Amino acid sequence: MIKQIFGKLPKKTSSKSSSHPNGDGGGVNPYHIPPPTSNGGTIPPPSLTRPNGVYEALPSFRDVPTSEKPTLFINKLTICCVLFDFTDPSKNLREKEIKRQTLLDLVDYIATVSTKFTDAAMQEIAKLAVVNLFRTFPSATNHESKVLEALDVDDEEPALEPAWPHLQLVYELLLRFVASSMTDAKLAKRYVDHSFVLKLLDLFDSVDQREREYLKTILHRIYGKFMVHRPFIRKAINNIFYRFVFETEKHNGIAELLEILGSIINGFALPLKEEHKLFLVRALMPLHRPKCAAAYHQQLSYCIVQFVEKDSKLADTVIRGLLRYWPVTNSSKEVMFLGELEEVLELTQAAEFQRCMVPLFRQIARCLNSSHFQVAERALFLWNNDHIRNLITQNNKVITPIVFPAMERNMQGHWNQAVKNLTLNVRKVLAETDQVLFDECLAKFQEDEASKTEVAAKREATWKLLEDLAASKSVSSEAVLVPRFSSSVTLLTSAKASGS
Repeated sequence: MIKQIFGKLPKKTSSKSSSHPNGDGGGVNPYHIPPPTSNGGTIPPPSLTRPNGVYEALPSFRDVPTSEKPTLFINKLTICCVLFDFTDPSKNLREKEIKRQTLLDLVDYIATVSTKFTDAAMQEIAKLAVVNLFRTFPSATNHESKVLEALDVDDEEPALEPAWPHLQLVYELLLRFVASSMTDAKLAKRYVDHSFVLKLLDLFDSVDQREREYLKTILHRIYGKFMVHRPFIRKAINNIFYRFVFETEKHNGIAELLEILGSIINGFALPLKEEHKLFLVRALMPLHRPKCAAAYHQQLSYCIVQFVEKDSKLADTVIRGLLRYWPVTNSSKEVMFLGELEEVLELTQAAEFQRCMVPLFRQIARCLNSSHFQVAERALFLWNNDHIRNLITQNNKVITPIVFPAMERNMQGHWNQAVKNLTLNVRKVLAETDQVLFDECLAKFQEDEASKTEVAAKREATWKLLEDLAASKSVSSEAVLVPRFSSSVTLLTSAKASGS
């Protein structure tokens, strides 16, 4: 019975059928259509272009009548589904050049075509993309180090795809097809379907930045043309982010995907849907957590700011999200967070600011006392922003007592002179805003410091008495017993009694 049930389930396709190593072989293609069995024109079918296995070129579009161009177009697409090995530059040089010229001819034809693409033509274009582009990338052992060292790309040679001479033309052909006014989206969605989009998204993990740039443009065009796919594309990108943040922290195309999302978010209608707000909280904010966030932080920050521009009430959510993922030991990441924080605060209204100002300025106070001078400087630069300074002034009775001790400690002991100078300027701003409050904070700080000094002196005296007491008993084998809650007075009395 169980065998009968499992026998009805669809079997998983072999990995070999969906990948090819750098273009030296293909697999089963779901978009395959058989070549025509008869042809009334002068163009031979593709099967006749390779007698005895020889790869032959087809005539140019300029050399055939207009009525035969659609058939020639399909035949050219079919022969371009033949793959070659680019790992060996000396192999199949003639055939590779024929395919390159054929692809160039196809790209020019798509750009100038004046009639709607037929169903058969769209099927062959999809097949061409599936066979040539969709592949599984080799799992490099140094993938993790490449991601973590994404900022050091200037010191290394960029990784390039060996089959790029052909891949670039296939990408250009696909881009022109998607962008063409002759492409009927209602018909094309049968071939540019969910499976096609998922495979396209998988390619964003390519190590070749040129490929990711093409993919970014093509996916954006697909999002704009195929409205039916929009929710699916957003959900698929969501899943990539989840896998990246919570499982692998390894992906080469996060920055490009965020660039696409930046444009998508910019087009969101108001009021924002609940699913879009959940996307901000669940997918975008956790992207601040990975160690390699610097590789895509600029694009991420743009997306976050777009949300706050759309709905200023999200400022509190975003700021609390930043505080949640605030780095503890990564100073360069702290500088990036402070830069993003300033952009968000520029768009924050007074009501949202008041909801989060206490935890926010506790974190800023910690940044002010950072031993890394760039972190301290970046935090002090917040007072140079007019809008932020106005928000602070309006709530100075809450904020000044929080940041004042950090500034005084900077004045007394920070090693960097530039930080001291900036602290002095901000301190003057606080004094000019409310001199009475400033004096109260100064008096309280001095009182707290005196109390700390007194506590430290008592602690030092206690340890000194313990050392003396232990030294007086060390000549004998008698154990020194110290009560758990002994005070310094008790210890002093005990020491005098033992001395007498």
